Amino acid sequence: MAQSDQQPRKQRGGRNLQAAIGVGVGLGAVIVASLFFVKVLFLVVVVAAAAVGVWELSSRLTERKGIATPLYPLLAGAVAMPVLGYWAGAQWAAAALALTGLAIMIWRMNQPPENYLRDITAGIFTAFYVPFLATFVALMLAAADGPQRIVLFLVVTICSDTGAYAVGYKFGRNKLAPTISPGKTREGLAGGVGLSMIAGALIMQYVIDGGQWWQGLILGGCAAVTATLGDLAESMIKRDLGIKDMGTLLPGHGGIMDRLDSLLPTAPVVWLLLAAFVGS
Repeated sequence: MAQSDQQPRKQRGGRNLQAAIGVGVGLGAVIVASLFFVKVLFLVVVVAAAAVGVWELSSRLTERKGIATPLYPLLAGAVAMPVLGYWAGAQWAAAALALTGLAIMIWRMNQPPENYLRDITAGIFTAFYVPFLATFVALMLAAADGPQRIVLFLVVTICSDTGAYAVGYKFGRNKLAPTISPGKTREGLAGGVGLSMIAGALIMQYVIDGGQWWQGLILGGCAAVTATLGDLAESMIKRDLGIKDMGTLLPGHGGIMDRLDSLLPTAPVVWLLLAAFVGS
Protein backbone atom coordinates (compact mmCIF):
# COMPACT_ATOMS: atom_id res chain seq x y z
CA MET A 1 0.00 0.00 0.00
CA ALA A 2 1.30 3.46 -0.89
CA GLN A 3 2.52 5.67 1.92
CA SER A 4 -0.13 8.29 1.12
CA ASP A 5 -2.84 5.67 1.70
CA GLN A 6 -1.47 4.79 5.14
CA GLN A 7 -1.56 8.30 6.60
CA PRO A 8 -4.69 10.00 7.96
CA ARG A 9 -6.20 12.44 5.54
CA LYS A 10 -5.19 16.02 6.28
CA GLN A 11 -6.38 19.41 5.20
CA ARG A 12 -4.35 22.55 4.67
CA GLY A 13 -2.24 23.47 7.69
CA GLY A 14 -1.40 19.82 8.46
CA ARG A 15 -4.49 19.06 10.57
CA ASN A 16 -6.10 15.65 10.59
CA LEU A 17 -9.32 16.16 8.64
CA GLN A 18 -11.17 13.11 9.98
CA ALA A 19 -10.33 13.99 13.57
CA ALA A 20 -11.34 17.61 13.00
CA ILE A 21 -14.71 16.58 11.56
CA GLY A 22 -15.34 14.09 14.36
CA VAL A 23 -14.52 16.60 17.08
CA GLY A 24 -16.61 19.28 15.35
CA VAL A 25 -19.63 17.00 15.16
CA GLY A 26 -19.20 15.98 18.79
CA LEU A 27 -18.97 19.58 19.97
CA GLY A 28 -22.03 20.47 17.91
CA ALA A 29 -24.01 17.65 19.51
CA VAL A 30 -23.04 18.80 23.01
CA ILE A 31 -24.06 22.38 22.20
CA VAL A 32 -27.44 21.40 20.73
CA ALA A 33 -28.22 19.02 23.58
CA SER A 34 -27.31 21.53 26.28
CA LEU A 35 -29.15 24.41 24.62
CA PHE A 36 -32.49 22.86 23.82
CA PHE A 37 -32.99 20.22 26.51
CA VAL A 38 -31.83 21.98 29.68
CA LYS A 39 -30.79 25.56 28.90
CA VAL A 40 -28.69 26.06 32.00
CA LEU A 41 -26.43 23.17 30.95
CA PHE A 42 -25.07 25.41 28.23
CA LEU A 43 -23.89 27.74 30.98
CA VAL A 44 -21.77 24.83 32.23
CA VAL A 45 -20.31 24.53 28.71
CA VAL A 46 -19.47 28.26 28.71
CA VAL A 47 -17.82 28.08 32.14
CA ALA A 48 -15.83 24.97 31.20
CA ALA A 49 -14.64 26.55 27.95
CA ALA A 50 -13.61 29.73 29.76
CA ALA A 51 -11.73 27.82 32.46
CA VAL A 52 -9.86 25.64 29.96
CA GLY A 53 -9.11 28.69 27.82
CA VAL A 54 -7.64 30.49 30.84
CA TRP A 55 -5.51 27.46 31.64
CA GLU A 56 -4.26 27.14 28.06
CA LEU A 57 -3.34 30.80 27.69
CA SER A 58 -1.71 30.98 31.13
CA SER A 59 0.28 27.80 30.46
CA ARG A 60 1.58 29.09 27.11
CA LEU A 61 2.53 32.45 28.63
CA THR A 62 4.53 30.66 31.32
CA GLU A 63 6.16 28.18 28.96
CA ARG A 64 7.13 30.61 26.22
CA LYS A 65 7.63 33.92 28.05
CA GLY A 66 8.18 32.96 31.68
CA ILE A 67 5.15 35.03 32.70
CA ALA A 68 3.70 33.81 36.01
CA THR A 69 0.00 34.63 35.66
CA PRO A 70 -1.86 33.84 38.94
CA LEU A 71 -3.89 30.84 37.79
CA TYR A 72 -6.22 30.26 40.75
CA PRO A 73 -7.76 33.77 40.80
CA LEU A 74 -8.17 33.49 37.03
CA LEU A 75 -9.99 30.17 37.33
CA ALA A 76 -12.23 31.59 40.04
CA GLY A 77 -13.02 34.53 37.78
CA ALA A 78 -13.71 32.18 34.87
CA VAL A 79 -16.48 30.62 36.96
CA ALA A 80 -17.79 33.77 38.64
CA MET A 81 -18.12 36.07 35.62
CA PRO A 82 -20.36 33.91 33.39
CA VAL A 83 -22.39 32.57 36.33
CA LEU A 84 -23.07 36.02 37.77
CA GLY A 85 -23.76 37.39 34.30
CA TYR A 86 -26.36 34.70 33.68
CA TRP A 87 -28.10 34.86 37.06
CA ALA A 88 -27.65 38.51 38.09
CA GLY A 89 -26.81 40.61 35.03
CA ALA A 90 -23.98 42.50 33.34
CA GLN A 91 -23.18 44.77 36.29
CA TRP A 92 -22.39 41.79 38.51
CA ALA A 93 -20.18 40.28 35.83
CA ALA A 94 -18.29 43.57 35.58
CA ALA A 95 -17.85 43.59 39.36
CA ALA A 96 -16.52 40.04 39.17
CA LEU A 97 -13.96 41.17 36.58
CA ALA A 98 -12.83 44.00 38.87
CA LEU A 99 -12.55 41.65 41.86
CA THR A 100 -10.64 39.13 39.75
CA GLY A 101 -8.15 41.87 38.86
CA LEU A 102 -7.70 42.76 42.53
CA ALA A 103 -7.28 39.08 43.44
CA ILE A 104 -4.60 38.73 40.76
CA MET A 105 -2.69 41.68 42.20
CA ILE A 106 -2.89 40.31 45.75
CA TRP A 107 -2.11 36.68 44.82
CA ARG A 108 1.05 37.70 42.96
CA MET A 109 2.38 39.35 46.14
CA ASN A 110 3.38 35.88 47.39
CA GLN A 111 6.33 35.97 44.99
CA PRO A 112 9.34 38.31 44.69
CA PRO A 113 8.63 41.81 43.32
CA GLU A 114 10.65 41.27 40.13
CA ASN A 115 8.31 41.26 37.09
CA TYR A 116 5.29 41.95 39.31
CA LEU A 117 3.82 44.49 36.88
CA ARG A 118 4.42 42.19 33.91
CA ASP A 119 2.71 39.23 35.57
CA ILE A 120 -0.38 41.07 36.83
CA THR A 121 -0.79 42.84 33.49
CA ALA A 122 -0.81 39.49 31.69
CA GLY A 123 -3.20 38.11 34.30
CA ILE A 124 -5.68 40.97 33.97
CA PHE A 125 -5.47 40.72 30.17
CA THR A 126 -6.26 37.00 30.41
CA ALA A 127 -9.23 37.69 32.70
CA PHE A 128 -10.64 40.18 30.21
CA TYR A 129 -9.84 38.27 27.04
CA VAL A 130 -11.28 34.89 28.01
CA PRO A 131 -13.89 34.77 30.83
CA PHE A 132 -15.16 38.34 30.57
CA LEU A 133 -15.78 38.17 26.82
CA ALA A 134 -17.29 34.70 27.30
CA THR A 135 -19.70 36.25 29.81
CA PHE A 136 -21.58 37.92 26.95
CA VAL A 137 -22.55 34.44 25.75
CA ALA A 138 -24.07 33.82 29.18
CA LEU A 139 -25.88 37.16 28.95
CA MET A 140 -27.41 36.14 25.62
CA LEU A 141 -28.39 32.79 27.08
CA ALA A 142 -30.19 34.47 30.00
CA ALA A 143 -32.81 36.03 27.71
CA ALA A 144 -36.20 34.32 27.35
CA ASP A 145 -35.22 33.29 23.82
CA GLY A 146 -31.64 32.59 24.86
CA PRO A 147 -31.17 29.36 22.86
CA GLN A 148 -32.27 31.10 19.67
CA ARG A 149 -29.85 33.98 20.33
CA ILE A 150 -27.00 31.54 20.90
CA VAL A 151 -27.82 29.78 17.64
CA LEU A 152 -27.72 33.12 15.83
CA PHE A 153 -24.39 34.00 17.44
CA LEU A 154 -22.81 30.64 16.61
CA VAL A 155 -24.17 30.43 13.07
CA VAL A 156 -23.06 33.91 11.96
CA THR A 157 -19.59 33.32 13.41
CA ILE A 158 -19.26 29.89 11.80
CA CYS A 159 -20.54 31.27 8.49
CA SER A 160 -17.90 33.98 8.66
CA ASP A 161 -15.15 31.37 9.02
CA THR A 162 -16.69 29.02 6.45
CA GLY A 163 -17.38 31.70 3.86
CA ALA A 164 -13.91 33.15 4.24
CA TYR A 165 -12.27 29.73 3.84
CA ALA A 166 -14.37 28.67 0.85
CA VAL A 167 -14.12 31.92 -1.11
CA GLY A 168 -10.49 32.48 -0.15
CA TYR A 169 -9.54 28.95 -1.21
CA LYS A 170 -11.22 29.34 -4.59
CA PHE A 171 -10.74 33.00 -5.44
CA GLY A 172 -8.27 34.42 -2.93
CA ARG A 173 -5.50 36.49 -4.53
CA ASN A 174 -4.90 39.56 -2.35
CA LYS A 175 -3.52 38.95 1.12
CA LEU A 176 -5.46 40.51 3.99
CA ALA A 177 -2.70 40.57 6.64
CA PRO A 178 0.32 38.66 5.27
CA THR A 179 2.57 39.33 8.26
CA ILE A 180 -0.03 38.01 10.71
CA SER A 181 -1.97 35.29 8.89
CA PRO A 182 -0.65 34.58 5.37
CA GLY A 183 -3.61 32.37 4.48
CA LYS A 184 -6.25 35.09 4.84
CA THR A 185 -7.28 37.08 1.77
CA ARG A 186 -9.46 40.08 1.10
CA GLU A 187 -11.64 37.96 -1.15
CA GLY A 188 -12.07 35.50 1.70
CA LEU A 189 -13.08 38.30 4.04
CA ALA A 190 -15.72 39.42 1.54
CA GLY A 191 -17.02 35.86 1.29
CA GLY A 192 -17.20 35.54 5.07
CA VAL A 193 -19.02 38.85 5.44
CA GLY A 194 -21.49 37.94 2.70
CA LEU A 195 -22.36 34.50 4.05
CA SER A 196 -22.60 35.78 7.61
CA MET A 197 -24.96 38.58 6.51
CA ILE A 198 -27.21 36.12 4.67
CA ALA A 199 -27.35 33.79 7.67
CA GLY A 200 -27.99 36.71 10.03
CA ALA A 201 -30.85 38.03 7.89
CA LEU A 202 -32.56 34.63 7.71
CA ILE A 203 -32.25 33.86 11.42
CA MET A 204 -33.30 37.33 12.55
CA GLN A 205 -36.35 37.21 10.28
CA TYR A 206 -37.55 33.68 11.00
CA VAL A 207 -36.09 32.63 14.38
CA ILE A 208 -35.64 35.71 16.59
CA ASP A 209 -38.93 37.04 17.94
CA GLY A 210 -39.38 40.64 16.76
CA GLY A 211 -36.31 40.53 14.53
CA GLN A 212 -36.14 41.98 11.01
CA TRP A 213 -34.04 40.81 8.07
CA TRP A 214 -32.20 44.12 7.73
CA GLN A 215 -31.12 43.89 11.35
CA GLY A 216 -29.65 40.49 10.56
CA LEU A 217 -27.67 41.98 7.69
CA ILE A 218 -26.08 44.52 10.03
CA LEU A 219 -25.49 41.97 12.77
CA GLY A 220 -24.00 39.40 10.38
CA GLY A 221 -21.67 41.93 8.80
CA CYS A 222 -20.44 43.20 12.16
CA ALA A 223 -19.99 39.65 13.44
CA ALA A 224 -17.89 38.68 10.42
CA VAL A 225 -15.59 41.66 10.95
CA THR A 226 -15.10 41.01 14.67
CA ALA A 227 -14.62 37.27 14.06
CA THR A 228 -11.86 38.03 11.57
CA LEU A 229 -10.22 40.56 13.87
CA GLY A 230 -10.40 38.08 16.74
CA ASP A 231 -8.74 35.41 14.62
CA LEU A 232 -5.99 37.84 13.63
CA ALA A 233 -5.50 38.94 17.25
CA GLU A 234 -4.97 35.38 18.44
CA SER A 235 -2.63 34.78 15.50
CA MET A 236 -0.60 37.74 16.73
CA ILE A 237 -0.48 36.25 20.22
CA LYS A 238 0.62 32.85 18.91
CA ARG A 239 3.27 34.40 16.67
CA ASP A 240 4.62 36.37 19.61
CA LEU A 241 4.71 33.14 21.65
CA GLY A 242 6.23 31.17 18.77
CA ILE A 243 3.55 28.45 18.72
CA LYS A 244 1.14 27.04 16.14
CA ASP A 245 -1.70 26.11 18.50
CA MET A 246 -2.68 27.10 22.01
CA GLY A 247 -3.15 23.45 22.99
CA THR A 248 -3.81 19.90 21.89
CA LEU A 249 -7.08 19.17 23.68
CA LEU A 250 -9.18 18.96 20.49
CA PRO A 251 -7.69 16.61 17.88
CA GLY A 252 -7.60 18.27 14.48
CA HIS A 253 -8.46 21.67 15.96
CA GLY A 254 -5.68 22.45 18.45
CA GLY A 255 -6.78 23.82 21.81
CA ILE A 256 -9.96 25.38 23.15
CA MET A 257 -8.54 28.85 22.53
CA ASP A 258 -8.01 27.96 18.87
CA ARG A 259 -11.80 27.51 18.61
CA LEU A 260 -12.69 30.52 20.74
CA ASP A 261 -10.53 33.05 18.89
CA SER A 262 -13.32 34.30 16.63
CA LEU A 263 -16.17 33.63 19.08
CA LEU A 264 -14.92 35.65 22.05
CA PRO A 265 -14.71 39.11 20.44
CA THR A 266 -17.92 38.49 18.50
CA ALA A 267 -20.00 37.73 21.60
CA PRO A 268 -20.24 41.31 23.00
CA VAL A 269 -21.03 42.70 19.54
CA VAL A 270 -23.89 40.25 18.92
CA TRP A 271 -25.22 40.73 22.47
CA LEU A 272 -25.20 44.52 22.09
CA LEU A 273 -26.87 44.51 18.68
CA LEU A 274 -29.54 42.06 19.82
CA ALA A 275 -30.23 44.22 22.87
CA ALA A 276 -30.55 47.28 20.62
CA PHE A 277 -32.75 45.55 18.03
CA VAL A 278 -35.08 43.32 20.07
CA GLY A 279 -34.25 44.04 23.72
CA SER A 280 -32.27 42.14 26.30
